[in-house]
Amino acid sequence: MRRILQVTALAILIGGMPTYADQNNPELDVLFTRLNETLDSVEAAGITKQIWKNWYQSDIPEVTDLMNRGELSMRRAKYDEAVKYFTEIIEIAPQFAEGWNRRATVYYILGEYQLSTEDVAKTLDLEPRHFGALSGQGMIYLRLQERRLALQYMQRALKANPHLPSLKGNIKALQQMIDDEVI
Repeated sequence: MRRILQVTALAILIGGMPTYADQNNPELDVLFTRLNETLDSVEAAGITKQIWKNWYQSDIPEVTDLMNRGELSMRRAKYDEAVKYFTEIIEIAPQFAEGWNRRATVYYILGEYQLSTEDVAKTLDLEPRHFGALSGQGMIYLRLQERRLALQYMQRALKANPHLPSLKGNIKALQQMIDDEVI
């Protein structure tokens, strides 16, 4: 009987311990610090990949399965199906930022910019450093001809990850467009 109680107590203790997959992993703080300190583009690419890996991970097996299904649906251009999978993730794990971000991406592809913006906002509430969501919101505002807002979000994305060369080019071109409007 004592052994059963010990095993049960251990199971409760382990089950009750916080988990650190997704945007809550404390490793992310270290990764973002390194990302902002490194001058090496190869190292920065590796760090960026690690950040995405953390964001993508979930301790909930069903969420992991749905993420994989949603990604596969996106690759196959089955966007309505992908929205369904990402919505299921959000229902199961509303604090999982990447579920919101992935659905925002699909909504963007579908031209559903308001829905995409709402999901980006939720993503950023959960993970303010999410450079993918920040740059995505910049792209939405660019599509809506809101250049100043687009620029603000792209600059925030670049601040979160200063190693995004295509974003640097977009910012420069966007700034030029804004400057040309003023003249």
